[in-house]
Amino acid sequence: MYIKSLLIGTLLILYTSWLYPQEKTELRAVWITNVDSYVMFTDKSIAEAMDYLASINVNVVFPVVWNKGYTLYPSRIMDSIFNKPIIPGFTGRDPLKRMIIEAHRNGIEVIPWFEFGFSPNYASDGNDSGHIIQSKPGWALLNRDGKLATKENRFPQFTWLSGINTEVQNFVISLFSEMIDNYHVDGMQGDDRLPAMPIEGGYDAVTISIYKAEHNGSNPPSDYTNYFWKRWRADKLNQFYARLKDSVKSRGEHLIFAASPSVYPWGYDNYLQDSKTWVESGIVDNIIPQLYRDNISSYKNELNQAYNYIPSDKKDIFYAGILAKSGSYVISPELLLNSIRENRIKGVNGECFFFYEALRANSDRLGDTLKSTYYSEPALLPYRNGTKWRPKAEIINEDEDGIFAQGKWITKKIPGFKPNVKICGSSSDSGYSSISYNFEAPYSGWYEAYFYLVPNNANTNTARFVLYSSVDSIKLSVDLTNSKNAGWFKLGDVYLNKGKAPVIKIDNTEIEAGKYIIADAAMIMLNRKLSPDIIVTEVNNAAPDELPKHNYILCQNYPNPFNPETSIKYHIPEAGNVSIKVYDLLGKEVDVLVNEEKQPGIYEVKFDAGKLSSGIYFYSLISGNTRLTNKLIVLK
Repeated sequence: MYIKSLLIGTLLILYTSWLYPQEKTELRAVWITNVDSYVMFTDKSIAEAMDYLASINVNVVFPVVWNKGYTLYPSRIMDSIFNKPIIPGFTGRDPLKRMIIEAHRNGIEVIPWFEFGFSPNYASDGNDSGHIIQSKPGWALLNRDGKLATKENRFPQFTWLSGINTEVQNFVISLFSEMIDNYHVDGMQGDDRLPAMPIEGGYDAVTISIYKAEHNGSNPPSDYTNYFWKRWRADKLNQFYARLKDSVKSRGEHLIFAASPSVYPWGYDNYLQDSKTWVESGIVDNIIPQLYRDNISSYKNELNQAYNYIPSDKKDIFYAGILAKSGSYVISPELLLNSIRENRIKGVNGECFFFYEALRANSDRLGDTLKSTYYSEPALLPYRNGTKWRPKAEIINEDEDGIFAQGKWITKKIPGFKPNVKICGSSSDSGYSSISYNFEAPYSGWYEAYFYLVPNNANTNTARFVLYSSVDSIKLSVDLTNSKNAGWFKLGDVYLNKGKAPVIKIDNTEIEAGKYIIADAAMIMLNRKLSPDIIVTEVNNAAPDELPKHNYILCQNYPNPFNPETSIKYHIPEAGNVSIKVYDLLGKEVDVLVNEEKQPGIYEVKFDAGKLSSGIYFYSLISGNTRLTNKLIVLK
């Protein structure tokens, strides 16, 4: 049955590709949870998970960072307000930090997922309010009976904070800001509980006081389904969401403000979650509604309904949330492939799976299904406009080309980044020893420099490292006995000019007699906080001003989609006549952008599509025997 589903899926892909030619720009994402999942509980499992996702060409992960009133990273804000810096069981670790390192190493973006949103807890009977409400009872969302607001007849029941209470709003904004300020994240994501509140709620003292101040002292209606009462509360949540987005975007326009709401209008009618307005007013950069169904007919209906609420000029920010696992349920390969097929036919250019463990179930059955069908080739993210925001890290192992070893180093079979490492004793025992790691920086900019540490409390000691940048060098000492430093350890940030140069050196000058140090792999990754303007194209991950000089290159137009003007960059390696023409879907020529002799070099041409209707067009570069073609989209 499994083989049959793969064959059917492959045929569907071929048929769909023939009908709907696409570039490899797709959102391919998974949610990473801390419930019914092992991933976040050890650094090793995080690294293994990111390696696997990269192998099947997933390009985004949404790791949970907020669950039952606790952060899944060490939070100074939670520590200062509630004396609870991290969720129980994670004390002494920082899973978010490790997730970011391992994902970025593999070229995967990381967008933290604020799963529980305005809900601080859930319990079987709804009576356990959770530690936040116990500490801050004025933050609680109450129903018209003055009790904790929960959804009627739903178990377990979530308790809620009042999303209209300014103190609650500021608290959530502070957590978002803390993550962005302290971590190299690529965005933030709200959930079906952010922003949201059960329609039964809104009768807490703070919300009532705000309502009365805006309605000449009148109390809110006792009928919580009253149209105007619903609208007023939803508008307050929308205003908060706009504030939250502004807080995120003020820290970097590259940060993606994402939402994964319940489907509209159900989410609005039950949780005042007005996702339709979020899209129409431009609050969210992308939206991934939770289309959680267990058969293709229901999934198709849910997809169609959700998609139809999206304005025509916003369709490109819509992606599909697919339920792949819940308890003992795991989606079948047939339903997985058919769901993706419906997405592509509809024009939905990507999906996110809830959740990671589904891909690994039954000996990686679903993950391997994706890799052999729809995800067979890597894909750029649609919202990055043809660029690679997180290029894969450059890694050199201790026994590979790119190192220069001096002194007495011995290879040992000690598990590190790869099976072997090199060790050496102190300078007093065996003389001076060092290993230099020489990297080929693909573009000039700031990089994070890492070393893979393998602590050994009994025999290792402090190692001296030297970081070389294009402007200076930095010396630092690292404790190799501290197990918290195990794995990829950030040494610092260095500015590197394009080209090959030594970046990291480890030596034995600080080792005590009778001790030794371990040398393993080293790594550099582009630092996007310090170098946000470097553009990495889909062609060999090269920057436009550093394109290979021996190839014809036609870059993806930017912006895309566009209205009415876009830019096209291209590279000509030799003198000759060059033409760039635009065609419609039927192959009819609609414009000529370039038709002249060109000398070798990098060029850019602007295209004004003001006279064209909305739709898909193609543009081709022709020179001699070379013809390159890309797709562009006009949206009006």
